[in-house]
Amino acid sequence: MALYVIGDTHGHRAQVTEALREAGLLDAGGSWAGGDARLWFLGDLTDRGPDGIGVIDLIMTLQPQAAAAGGEVGCVLGNHDLLIYGSRYIPDAPITAERTIIQSWALNGGQGTDLDGLTDAQLGWLAALPAVALVEDNLLIHADTTAYLELGDSIDAINATVRQMMAERDPETFGSKMRLIFRRFEFLDPATGPARARQLLDRLGGRRIVHGHSTIPETFSVPPAEVDSPVVYADGLVMSVDTGIALGARCVPFELAPVPA
Repeated sequence: MALYVIGDTHGHRAQVTEALREAGLLDAGGSWAGGDARLWFLGDLTDRGPDGIGVIDLIMTLQPQAAAAGGEVGCVLGNHDLLIYGSRYIPDAPITAERTIIQSWALNGGQGTDLDGLTDAQLGWLAALPAVALVEDNLLIHADTTAYLELGDSIDAINATVRQMMAERDPETFGSKMRLIFRRFEFLDPATGPARARQLLDRLGGRRIVHGHSTIPETFSVPPAEVDSPVVYADGLVMSVDTGIALGARCVPFELAPVPA
């Protein structure tokens, strides 16, 4: 059973659709053609690009189609997904002492068409997404950080905390919890990164962390036009898959090989 992951899509529905067709996961009409394959999106579906609502619609449409064919389409929450959700319900809540949620959303590429176009069904779908998933020994997360452990000591606990946060929409705590998933680069330092990666894997399970959030071009100094493969680092424990689509890179559904023993 093949497993594919896609990093941050940031509203680029046309590029995502084209990439999925090229990978054989969509047919010419845009329906699921991947059979029993698994496809996971790693968050940041909206903002910066022209059609974040379209990306959400695409995933929501593909999920039951894939399930009916014996496959799976999943998605973990990214910080931009939390930002747009908070901007809809508690826009004036603080995210820092100086900035509200909606101010941060706007400064980070927020698109008015995305915010205004969200339906109740789409908002409910976002609220039910996991923050962390374990798929075939791959720990799928959005952000390259151990901050998830500040939300819980297991995958179930972390996801329960985030679902409660989304349900309660408490303006006193939503922003501070959301900011945890803004953290990044915590596995990069060769002196400390592997140990941090092992800590996360030991606590949550899996043998490899797969993340988006920090783009390959910006993190590893690869020109956007040349990103055609994920980057494995931190002693082979971490894989970065955010191609940097908002920087002009292609959308690439990366097929993951089994985690080395």
